[in-house]
Amino acid sequence: MKVFKILSTLIATFCTALAIEAAVSSCDTDACEGYDFVVAADGSGDYTTVQAAIDAVPAFRKTHRTTILVKRGTYHEKVIVAPCKINISLIGEDGAVISYDDFAQKPNRFGEETTTSGSATIYLYAPDFYAENITFENTAGPVGQAVACLVGGDRCCFRRCRFLGFQDTLYTFTEGCRIYLDNCYVEGTVDFIFGAATTIFDHCQIHSVGNGFLTAPSTPQGQKFGYVFYDCEMTAGEGVDEVFLSRPWRPYAKAVFVRCELGGHIAPVGWDPWDNESPEETVHYAEYESTGPGANPLGRAYFSRQLDNLDGYDMLQILAGRDGWMPVGMGAPEIGKR
Repeated sequence: MKVFKILSTLIATFCTALAIEAAVSSCDTDACEGYDFVVAADGSGDYTTVQAAIDAVPAFRKTHRTTILVKRGTYHEKVIVAPCKINISLIGEDGAVISYDDFAQKPNRFGEETTTSGSATIYLYAPDFYAENITFENTAGPVGQAVACLVGGDRCCFRRCRFLGFQDTLYTFTEGCRIYLDNCYVEGTVDFIFGAATTIFDHCQIHSVGNGFLTAPSTPQGQKFGYVFYDCEMTAGEGVDEVFLSRPWRPYAKAVFVRCELGGHIAPVGWDPWDNESPEETVHYAEYESTGPGANPLGRAYFSRQLDNLDGYDMLQILAGRDGWMPVGMGAPEIGKR
């Protein structure tokens, strides 16, 4: 246990240098120094929208990160970080919110359905993206699929970010990609963490605002990891009393909960097979030392397992992948503090 706590702290501490590799900002205030661009809705920065700042980032800027400060305020816009906009650090002041209200069944300008993928508030397709202290929200409400954040790039890192929505809040879109969330908050109802990417949740709060399913992995066959939650807390709003840890969106879904505190809203059986008639043959669902009123190791679904040890679940090795990635320096000052 001590080893994993050290690894967790090490990863978070390594997320410190990249966000401060900025040139001097055009903002004259002390609070804005050290950032390349400043976004302020009141016109006091370089841009009034987040998208305008993203568009200003040079394509494939490989030798330095581009740091963007988002000042306090709600930015009602859809944001796209294109694949060529690599190495961006998006840092928010307290109260910085990126918000939109699209949903899957909402008609677009041609009268067609927006679709789940089309409903996202922000699309992150570029690799090596870092965000800190930003709220990503979809305010469409309980109207079906409505994505707050779609992450399609590899080696993406989030610290102290909030992801707010109902169904399908956080879409970990791309198979083979790696995403790391540290001290983040994710809320929703049904399948509100879903997708194919390998994603680590480190000391995060996963909050249910309605009955449903925390996760719906679509882990592709042959991918070693799907979702791994380390030392996270599963909480719920008033009246929420039946939430499953996961159901498999695709046959080879993978989700593992390590030393997580589970509230009483977690269903005793824990896991749902969805429409998979033989989930034990393909699904990998597991827990290790779950605690709290929702922990029920002896009564879980037959196709899940309780781990005896954490062999094979070294956080650094999971993130490393084939290229040896570690989120070195992908953060702001004091990111290592919990």
